Amino acid sequence: MELKVYLQSYENYFWEWKTDEDVPGDSGYHENNLLSIPGVGAIAYRPYLIEILKELQPQGWPPFGALLMVLYAMQEGYTDFAGPLRHTTKLYSIDNFEFNAESEIQFLEKIKALPKVYKQKQNKIVLLQTIFKDSPNRISSVTSEFNLRIYHKRAHELSVCAEKQPAKQSVLNRDLKALNLNERFPTTQSIIDAMKGLIEEPELNDEVVEEYATADTNKDFIRELIEEPKTFQVGSLIKRIWSGLKIPMRHLSPGEQPIGGISDMTNKGDFHRMLLSEFANEDDVFMNRVANNEALYIQREIPPEENIFERIILIDTSLRNWGTPKVLAFASAIAVIKHPKAHSECKVIALGQAAVSISLNKVESVIENLNQVSPVLEVSEALEKFFNEDYPQKDIEVFFITHQENLEDEKIQRIVHQNRDRLKFLVATTSDGEINFYKHHQGARKHIQKIKLPLQELWANPPQQKRAEINLNGKRTDLPLNYPILFPTPVNQIAQFLYEGEFFILSSKKQLLKTYLSDNYYDRNSYDYYKTYHGCEVMIEDVSVKPAGQFMLAINKQKHFILCQYQPAKKLVSKLNLNTREYSEQNITGLNIPEAYELIYFGKSFYLHQFDNPLLYKINIEGNTSVEPLDNTYDDIDKNTTKVNAEVAKLNRSGLKIIGNFNKIGINAHDNLVFSGYEISSVYENTLNLYKNRFDIKIFAEQNKNKYTFPDGSEVIADSRGILTFRSSNKGIEEFYMPTTSYGFLALATHTEFGGSEYYLPEQTLLKVRTMEEMYNQYVKPFIEQILDYGA
Repeated sequence: MELKVYLQSYENYFWEWKTDEDVPGDSGYHENNLLSIPGVGAIAYRPYLIEILKELQPQGWPPFGALLMVLYAMQEGYTDFAGPLRHTTKLYSIDNFEFNAESEIQFLEKIKALPKVYKQKQNKIVLLQTIFKDSPNRISSVTSEFNLRIYHKRAHELSVCAEKQPAKQSVLNRDLKALNLNERFPTTQSIIDAMKGLIEEPELNDEVVEEYATADTNKDFIRELIEEPKTFQVGSLIKRIWSGLKIPMRHLSPGEQPIGGISDMTNKGDFHRMLLSEFANEDDVFMNRVANNEALYIQREIPPEENIFERIILIDTSLRNWGTPKVLAFASAIAVIKHPKAHSECKVIALGQAAVSISLNKVESVIENLNQVSPVLEVSEALEKFFNEDYPQKDIEVFFITHQENLEDEKIQRIVHQNRDRLKFLVATTSDGEINFYKHHQGARKHIQKIKLPLQELWANPPQQKRAEINLNGKRTDLPLNYPILFPTPVNQIAQFLYEGEFFILSSKKQLLKTYLSDNYYDRNSYDYYKTYHGCEVMIEDVSVKPAGQFMLAINKQKHFILCQYQPAKKLVSKLNLNTREYSEQNITGLNIPEAYELIYFGKSFYLHQFDNPLLYKINIEGNTSVEPLDNTYDDIDKNTTKVNAEVAKLNRSGLKIIGNFNKIGINAHDNLVFSGYEISSVYENTLNLYKNRFDIKIFAEQNKNKYTFPDGSEVIADSRGILTFRSSNKGIEEFYMPTTSYGFLALATHTEFGGSEYYLPEQTLLKVRTMEEMYNQYVKPFIEQILDYGA
């Protein structure tokens, strides 16, 4: 159904369009701005009704006349919906068509009898959604959305709807059927029960209690910011900003407008709106009441000047806004979001090369986002894209927080001027602690206030760094213990082990790694070098051990890894349970063990052993460390030790140089991915390699700890252990992984497929093996194209 048909008025009907000349219309169209019941009174103004239709759009619009009568029945004070409905049905009952509105009137009486709390604010929308859910003859959600767009573009065309057409019985039938809900809602309580799934039961002073709770929560958050050394500077400014902040914290929604009765009376107004009872006073009394603003006037129902549905704060993260201005920017943003009187949600976006949504609701999030910095000098491109592509709609209120110098940039000035109707507030910071607030109103920029913060005073006593806060891994993007592919085996190692036929490595980064050797490979031509060596998987991280002496590994009955350490210089034997972190040691000075003895594993126990020496020293695996001397009765212990040493020695050349320090991730002029000065490319057929990058990087990814984000939202997550994770903004491209070694052929893998060097292929895997060319074309190439297409 077209919008003109939906809003069409009819002769001798129970509602009509009227014009209130005292109230300017929205969308520049001032005529027919009021819906009214002929001879009875106003129902609602057009802007208010459009907001109601916006809220009902997701479930579709009910018949227009039915919606108007329910809105009228919600009004407090005197209402008369029975008379107009009976009058209309009587006129429309012709020939064989006889209408009766008594059932509909009974239902409207139930709406009228609802407690006031169910007909106010957001509950009013919930009530309408409940009543008209699955309403007969309703307009679909898609058509409703289309009609709303038509209204905002061509509101003046609705003038034809005010021209009443001859009576249509089908229209009245449609409206009455939508109001015939007595069977579905037999009582007023049944309507409330139906709403319970969408709203909470009202309690006395609910709103006041909620406001206090919000304020207390915000104060706790501000205190946390002040107590944390990394956010102290931001947190210490917020309350000082609150004390001088003069911007509006909440907006009057259409549901909170006065709709008649005592709530419509005021002590200021025009003479033609003064109550007639005031003129009954004597002249002196009358003039005295007028002069002292004591006379009473009637105030018409007027929609709010601004009806903001979403408040968005844009924070400039360019190089010009670095340092103190950035601290002031984040403090200003949090001051607006966490203000005790702020009740609406607020979205925060960091502007750099692109617009990236961030959260400032936790201390950890503030720390992480304070470290965001973009390599661009100014953010005009990201700001323009935000208004033109990301948020083209008009029902938003935008704060833009930047450095004072940026407001003098020609590009920034142009974009700000073009979008001044939506960019309501400009916040300009300076390096000496000055914050200036500007507001755009009716196309002109007005300076609201200036706040001068005494930075030296506020930052004089920072909190001491908490010892527990010397972080182990920082506030980085979480990394998995392992990936679908193996890690490259590090060159720097503390020890190598062979346990029950399996190879393990204790790396210099205090990780217990598991690897394997084989001569099975699927591509002799390309990967001949790696026919034996393979990467590794991480078994245990953060092993608490000093790299001194000799080490041996075993597994106890609980399947825990037990690391035994022998330090001849200190005459000390110790054991560490790598799973539970239990540690025990024994000093063996009194045993007078010669220095030639070595730590070995044999026959479910550790031993201190010397070739051809009949004396052994047994070290238990289970329980606390104990060293027991005994005679060597094992005929094959020397032979077994020699064989184990020979096998372990095969691991000596398995390590690769890992690239673990990442910087400058981007795409170069040859459209190849680049990181840390290396270009990912394929020189040999069906292979993937790293080469020194010799081309300019044309698109950079912004770094936030170990996450690098491209302008389109695609991400690269770096793992210093030697893996890159690629997540495209195009969800049709599966997440994939690539090792980072500066020598040799590389591999690509997803959670289901693998291609490249067998060095990175797990020993036990269900991955489908494909050629590198297929993997590159299916994953890497689309990943790059997604970023390039976004830039274009």
